[in-house]
Amino acid sequence: MILRGRISFDELRVLVDDGSVDTVLAVIVDMQGRLMGKRFHGKYFCERGWEGSFCCNYLLATDLEMYTVPGYASRDEGGGLGDYEMRPDLGTLRLISWLEGTVMVMCDLFDAGSGEEVMYSPRGILRRVVKLLADEGYEAMVGTELEFCLYEGSYGENFRRGYEGMEPVSGYNEDYHIFQTTKDEGLLRRIRNELYASGVDIEGTRGESERGQYELNMSYGGLMESADVHTLSKHGVKEMTYREGLSCTFMSKSGTEREGSSSHIHQSLRGLGGEKLFYDSGGRYGMSRLMESYVAGLLKYGCETIYFLAPYVNSYKRLRSNSFWENGISWSVGGRNSSYRLCGHGGEGVRIECRLGGSDMNPYLGLSSQLLSGLSGVREGLELGCSLEERLECGTRGVRIPGTLYEAREALEGSEMLRSYLGDGVVDHYVRSASWELEDFERVVTDYELRRGFERA
Repeated sequence: MILRGRISFDELRVLVDDGSVDTVLAVIVDMQGRLMGKRFHGKYFCERGWEGSFCCNYLLATDLEMYTVPGYASRDEGGGLGDYEMRPDLGTLRLISWLEGTVMVMCDLFDAGSGEEVMYSPRGILRRVVKLLADEGYEAMVGTELEFCLYEGSYGENFRRGYEGMEPVSGYNEDYHIFQTTKDEGLLRRIRNELYASGVDIEGTRGESERGQYELNMSYGGLMESADVHTLSKHGVKEMTYREGLSCTFMSKSGTEREGSSSHIHQSLRGLGGEKLFYDSGGRYGMSRLMESYVAGLLKYGCETIYFLAPYVNSYKRLRSNSFWENGISWSVGGRNSSYRLCGHGGEGVRIECRLGGSDMNPYLGLSSQLLSGLSGVREGLELGCSLEERLECGTRGVRIPGTLYEAREALEGSEMLRSYLGDGVVDHYVRSASWELEDFERVVTDYELRRGFERA
């Protein structure tokens, strides 16, 4: 039985019975956008595992180091480390072609005691956004770009060296460069083909504007599927890179003098019957009135939602180094020097691209914050102001982009818009995450401080 990508539960049973599949990866998405979970024997999953299993509730209260962070209401109120129930979403079963005999299924999280869905689960948050949009008569179409940097040496080798002296796989900027990217085509070809075979509609890869930097493009699609394949693709790139004896990073900025890695989000709304609601042949640049209000919402709430696009101290080092920093939260007609770029203008494929997000973002949270901002603009009937190109005539400037995680945390905490949609509990949960990132960073003596101050202070 030869299948590609997405499969049904009945098809899984057949594959397990004939020995083609022996392992089912049941995974959740944590706060950092990583896959966590368990490996089940295929037979057990088909007989009982598909009904659900349990995991520790600290998985949505940790940092990148998996440290059990204090101060989360989800833990403090429960009196310790309790359980979440992982319920497989059987509609997400898919073959993972780069892992032998393996199928993956995304799981949603429910409280083991009350049976209620965990409100601050990233996938659960996006699911609520999908429903909210549908209740308003909309369906979101999105597409993400994912940039990463490839380095010589394995993860283990670079870890043991303290990440000192790492060399990118290429010697010069490889933006769109065919000869330079051919040198890494063995890995990049495998990434494209393995992801495609796993049901990810990959458009392609290309060199980016840095040594050893690449971009992976996924096809435009529905909201939840786009977040799922973004997460799977990021995970897959790491695993396939590991098998090649190399290492890659999705840090926003992996070196002081290096370009940052972004994760752009293309987005539009359509009706539940497939109508393209962003297009109006008589509108400004082909934009409908609804689209203008949507984009105005993105701009109005850009500061309040930046944390979900840039969640770490390091994230803001990328933002500060980009040319759109001086332009504030702005929109442009095709130009790449703004935080939001109008793409496909004048045609039915018109859409808006958010350029603020880093490759370190959690796509479920990033997409949720974008759609809620745009929907707010539509509900409020906001007027879209001048584009970046029109600024000289308008005499206006964009609102300054938060320059640090401190500012982003304060904006998130004070967001009445996000609190009205997501609830105080969810916003406070992620405010705590931002606070811990700052607390942990502030206690560490960095190599920068040692180099500058050891002798000369």
